[in-house]
Amino acid sequence: MKIGFIGLGIMGESMCANIVKKHDSDVYVCDLVQSQVDKLVAEGAIACKDAIEVIEKADTIFSMMPTSDHTRQVYKSALHVLCKGKICVDMATIDPSASIEVAEMVKETGAQFMDAPVLKSKSAAITGELGIVVGGDKEVFDIICPILDYMGTTVLYMGSNGKGLVAKICANTMLGGVQNAVNETLILAEANGLSLDDYVAAMALSTGSNAYLPAKLNAIRNADYTTAFSVENMNKDLHICEALAKESNVAMPGLDNALDVYTWLMDNGYAKQDYAASIEAVRSQKGQ
Repeated sequence: MKIGFIGLGIMGESMCANIVKKHDSDVYVCDLVQSQVDKLVAEGAIACKDAIEVIEKADTIFSMMPTSDHTRQVYKSALHVLCKGKICVDMATIDPSASIEVAEMVKETGAQFMDAPVLKSKSAAITGELGIVVGGDKEVFDIICPILDYMGTTVLYMGSNGKGLVAKICANTMLGGVQNAVNETLILAEANGLSLDDYVAAMALSTGSNAYLPAKLNAIRNADYTTAFSVENMNKDLHICEALAKESNVAMPGLDNALDVYTWLMDNGYAKQDYAASIEAVRSQKGQ
C-alpha cells in the first residue's frame, strides 16, 4: 500500500515521520512549507509538488490541514484523480458537517473518506502514542487501522462519517472546562497564601485531579508557553463546538466561559503560543 500525507505542520510532521519509519512501502508527502517537506524526505519520504500529485500516486491518503476550508479545497481540487480503491483519511479537527460534506463528495468518485482526528499533542505525536477517534465505514476502518497504529496507541471507531470529529470536539471542549477550573482555583489558592507546589499536591488527592495540571505544571510555573498545541487551534475547536451545540440545540454555559478566555487570548497576542497561556487570561481579571 502506497501512502500519502498532506500537511506537515506541528502534528503532521511527527505523525508522518512515524509512518515513514514503520511502513514498508512508498510514502508521498507535500506541504506549503518546503523545509517541512525536506525533513520528511530526509527520513525517506518522497516529495510531491502538490496535494493532487500525492492523491494521484498514493493508495491511502492522510491529510492534516488547519481548517475546514483547507480540507474542502484540497479534496475538491483532486476529485479528478480520485477513484475506486483510494482511501482518504482526514486527521484534522474541522467542522463535522464540513467533513460529512467532503465525504459525500469523495465517495461519489468511488473513493472512500474517513475522519480520524487525534487526541493529545506534539510529544505524543513524536512517540506515536496519540489517541485517534475515527468516523466512517467500518470496513474501511478495518483496512486503515494498521496504519493508524503507526501513529497512535489507542484507535477507536466512533461510527459513521463525522462521528470521530464529534468525539474530538467534545474532548477538547471538556479540556477547556478543566483548564478553566485549574486556572481559577490555582489563582484563588495563590491569593490565599498557598504555594504552587502545595496546591498541586492537594489537587492530586482530589477526585477532581486531572491530566492537564501535571502535564502543564512546568509551563505554568515558568510562564513558558512554547507551543505544543496553540491557542488559535484550541480557539478554533471551541468555536466548532459552539456551532455544533447550536445545531444540536444544546446549551453549554461552561463552553461560553472557555470562549471568553480564548477571545481574550486571541485579542492580546497569545494566538501562536501554547494553550497553557490560558492562565494569563484569568490572571488579567484578578482584582477587577
